[in-house]
Amino acid sequence: MKNFLNPVVCDIKPSGIRRFFDIAAEMEDVISLGVGEPDFDTPWSIRETAIYTLEQGKTVYTANAGLKELRQEISNYSIRKYQLVYDPLREILVTVGGSEAIDLCLRAILCPGDEVLIPEPSYVSYIPCTILAGGKPVGIPLRGENDFKLKPEDIEKKITPKTKAIVFPFPNNPTGSIMTKEDLLPLVDIIIKHDLLVISDEIYAELSYSEKPHVSIASFPGMKERTLVINGFSKAFSMTGWRLGYAMGPESLIRQMTKIHQFAIMCAPTTSQYAAVYALKNCDDKVESMRREYNRRRRYVLSRIRGMGLDCFEPEGAFYVFPSIRSTGMSSDEFCSSLLYDQKVAVVPGDAFGEHGEGYVRISYAYSLEELKTALDRMEKFLQGLRS
Repeated sequence: MKNFLNPVVCDIKPSGIRRFFDIAAEMEDVISLGVGEPDFDTPWSIRETAIYTLEQGKTVYTANAGLKELRQEISNYSIRKYQLVYDPLREILVTVGGSEAIDLCLRAILCPGDEVLIPEPSYVSYIPCTILAGGKPVGIPLRGENDFKLKPEDIEKKITPKTKAIVFPFPNNPTGSIMTKEDLLPLVDIIIKHDLLVISDEIYAELSYSEKPHVSIASFPGMKERTLVINGFSKAFSMTGWRLGYAMGPESLIRQMTKIHQFAIMCAPTTSQYAAVYALKNCDDKVESMRREYNRRRRYVLSRIRGMGLDCFEPEGAFYVFPSIRSTGMSSDEFCSSLLYDQKVAVVPGDAFGEHGEGYVRISYAYSLEELKTALDRMEKFLQGLRS
């Protein structure tokens, strides 16, 4: 069988997130703070809508690009929330989660050897999807001393004649960092000057705790025509298992992405699409309620982590904290393994999100305060043992 397998695929390492989750799943009494999944049930009104559409027999394929009604509501939502205007018929594609949109974009734009700038640490899919599409991922370090923000000088250092695109992963997984309007402005001229495409993954846009609202790089003059905005329903609407995302961008790019989607997927799940129409129209209050609860947990977890003597940047988006564990003298992997076996608490090593994540661990606060308290009590006991 080895002779039949693609060596490029074989050389890609499995997700570091799943590795620790799988180990934890085999152990008893483990508290896992490792998976980036909301602990809230999908709001009942959304589930009820899905049930009703099933009862009506609305179970056939939709258009490849998604239900026209859903694309219209995505367009309305984008205007209302982010002041971004997209044609629902030509500039929006409904996908199987935001991850499919990332994959489709990279496959649609990359030729062999094209380079993609990927800030690190960031979501685990960008690098392997770039490799699978024939491209070359080029890491840009996001540094704790810069609040894990993307800096213009760091972009300039990495650009070569082969650079075709740059990923904007903000609000960021795993750091929780955000990019404000003031942070984004200096990057626009660089992107335009070097004629780069921006893949802006904004899946955590609704989960921002800054006083300033989320701003998309696509909203700046000259950027909408060179930006693909990716979003979805998993995080803000607590709809992870519904597998529904979307991409908004230039018609020519969306057309080619839809072509790949058409042959590989056909269409996103029909029931999920009908549920999403309702969610976009009616569930702003539910999203806000969940955001407030995440914010409460964020403040609690940050206070506890700092109280243990660990340096930790204050996250302003998503639902993760990313403390430094360098003071322990352990690598990220050693720390997470020891914590798991010693205190039965699972967190994710920072290097699972790229080499620049080494020296950190990701802790998700998408869990109840009771679970968080128990897990952090165990973690504090672990650190006390290391120092004694």
